[in-house]
Amino acid sequence: MRLHQIPVHAIFASVSDVAEQVLVREWQGLLARHAAVFGALECRLQEQHGIGVSDFEALECLATAEQKCRGADITDAVHLSQSATSRLVARLEREGLVERAMCEMDRRGIFVNLTEAGHKLYAEAKPTQRAVLKEMLGT
Repeated sequence: MRLHQIPVHAIFASVSDVAEQVLVREWQGLLARHAAVFGALECRLQEQHGIGVSDFEALECLATAEQKCRGADITDAVHLSQSATSRLVARLEREGLVERAMCEMDRRGIFVNLTEAGHKLYAEAKPTQRAVLKEMLGT
């Protein structure tokens, strides 16, 4: 009786392929979940408060900061490029939700602060955002 021999590299290759497929499925699942949550947040925040997810995240960054925020702090919070964050802050400023102020220590630095209207909108939108997170993420 003759046994069929399977080359060792074929076994490792198939294990590697399975592991890769698992990684790809996990990645695709993560992307799908992100898209679903982001889409639900975007719709609800727009419908009820007239703002998008990035707007809310910028307002939350400013509302919860323990110290004054610079543009780079907002960039980190909203996960946008520096130029996209600059446009976001400029729009929020035009809408009267934030104001920019010069840094006294470093004249090149600019701080971004919430206005009273920005605080009010954040306080109104926060329960909506938290409700969507609870619905979509289940905790």
